[in-house]
Amino acid sequence: MPQFDLPLDELRRYRPDLPEPDDFDAFWEKTLVEAREHELDVRFEGVELPLTGVRVFDVTYAGFGGHPVKGWLVLPAGAEDSGPLPVVVEYIGYGGGRGLPHMHLLWAAAGFAHFVMDTRGQGSAGWAQGDTPDPVGSGPAHPGFMTRGIEDPHDYYYRRLYVDAVRAVEAARSHPLVDASRVAVLGVSQGGGLALAVGGLVPDLSAVMSDVPFLCDFPRATTLTDRLPYSEIASYLKARRDGRERVFQTLSYFDGVHFAARGRAPALFSAALEDQTCPPSTVFAAFNAYAGSGRSMEVYAFNDHEGGGPYQQSVQLRWVQEYLRG
Repeated sequence: MPQFDLPLDELRRYRPDLPEPDDFDAFWEKTLVEAREHELDVRFEGVELPLTGVRVFDVTYAGFGGHPVKGWLVLPAGAEDSGPLPVVVEYIGYGGGRGLPHMHLLWAAAGFAHFVMDTRGQGSAGWAQGDTPDPVGSGPAHPGFMTRGIEDPHDYYYRRLYVDAVRAVEAARSHPLVDASRVAVLGVSQGGGLALAVGGLVPDLSAVMSDVPFLCDFPRATTLTDRLPYSEIASYLKARRDGRERVFQTLSYFDGVHFAARGRAPALFSAALEDQTCPPSTVFAAFNAYAGSGRSMEVYAFNDHEGGGPYQQSVQLRWVQEYLRG
């Protein structure tokens, strides 16, 4: 697929005028206060595996509504002797779950603690299993997750998931072998969108790494691409023709562009110019709005939604040293 979005020089200037709810900050402050009324109740259970280079813990903690959320904590072997480690908290792409521990060895091999959050209700897309149910129902929705509870921001699926993501940072920080002052968040696609949200909601992160992020600039994304998952929203509105205003009002509380405008930690983004799943203009909308100092963007001109893949990981491994090795 050739490049289909704005030329790169225009992408670097693209700043959409996105409506932001007047109570955006109050909504999220209240949401997190309510979430923290539940004890974090984090549990780390050691997992015996035929892996000599890492220690793995099966994690359970209380996310939105006190609901149990699963995760993995992967530590380099001998972490007890090296003192508290900086930690990378990772969020998973759409449809995936935490998978199996041996899928998450890179960051521990680089000497970091690595916390992988499971994704409530997801993990049955055929590439990474999940183990966390979403016990909250919703009204009528298009198959998938994008329209669950979309008529009201209080009921929307991503309100629960964003809270889970914030609480994942709190859970990671609670482990005695983790240095709570050195925390980076990371994700690709949906995971990149979650990393941006957490970057806007948690003020004292050390770094944010957001690759080809989903959940950004909803008004443009839903009219520019017909790919899933954004097309779930369009399909929903085909049946509910009178719902556009309500739907986009809900989505405005979850747009990564608004969270980017509140981010303060140094941030590394990536965009792929042939990406029809998360069009590059929507990624640049978040990047150009990002308020923190030390932001940078890697561009992959001939890639679709796979983005930089292992090339971007090599960039991340070098880039994050400055912020986590201090």
